[in-house]
Amino acid sequence: MAAANSLSDVYAMGGRPLLALNVVGFPAALAAEMLGDVLRGGYDKAAEANCLIVGGHTVDDNEPKYGLSVVGLIEPGRQVSNAGAQPGDALVLTKPIGTGIITTGGKAGVAPPGSVAAAVTAMATLNRDASEAMMEVGVNACTDITGFGLMGHLTSMLRASGLSAQVSLSQVPLLPGVNQLLAQGIAPGGTHRNQAGVASSVDWDSAINDDGRLLLCDAQTSGGLLISVPQPKLPQLLTALESRSVTTRAIIGATTPGTPGKVRVTP
Repeated sequence: MAAANSLSDVYAMGGRPLLALNVVGFPAALAAEMLGDVLRGGYDKAAEANCLIVGGHTVDDNEPKYGLSVVGLIEPGRQVSNAGAQPGDALVLTKPIGTGIITTGGKAGVAPPGSVAAAVTAMATLNRDASEAMMEVGVNACTDITGFGLMGHLTSMLRASGLSAQVSLSQVPLLPGVNQLLAQGIAPGGTHRNQAGVASSVDWDSAINDDGRLLLCDAQTSGGLLISVPQPKLPQLLTALESRSVTTRAIIGATTPGTPGKVRVTP
């Protein structure tokens, strides 16, 4: 999951990962075999992406940490940034959200049956196929959804593009069990901080309660791509995603002229 997350920045730009370095913090008190399992898992996911792990750095740390520093390749001029969205673009999301809430519920031992497995599957899925689809069609902008949540990454893309957007909560795909956990008050601290961080940028419809607001701000690990695509190309993008077996192809809203970085969220 951490490896897939590390590779996503390259995929969000339409690139192809080439090589990576392990970046590891690991307590000396833990068994070395555990570190071997972590490195082996990262190697296997990088191999799936045809990305070579060529070394890395490991330091003694009280809290275990793992990630990759990734180098990718893309033809100059073809890169997709988060700053090219145009008014009237459709916003397409390629993975369901809720990983932060579900993993927090899993740690507390209260996650609904099957929810953790569904979240792990989503997090471990590479964004490669979605990236290839958008590059085949040609899109205006893209960002991957990770720690700042859907609203955090969307508002960043909108500020960079000089646009606003409208998003429909009911169109945002969710992992199973998320709403049940929210009803129990389960959400990570990062999700609450994300909500506070976008308070001045997001205009919430009065019908959306605090659970719905937290959901759209949930801190994700290895979330999907959020693609801003011209409306005439939307059918082509959906077809290209489907042909690559990208199961989530949700049209969650559209970009609009207006105050840069502003989002209106409706039910």
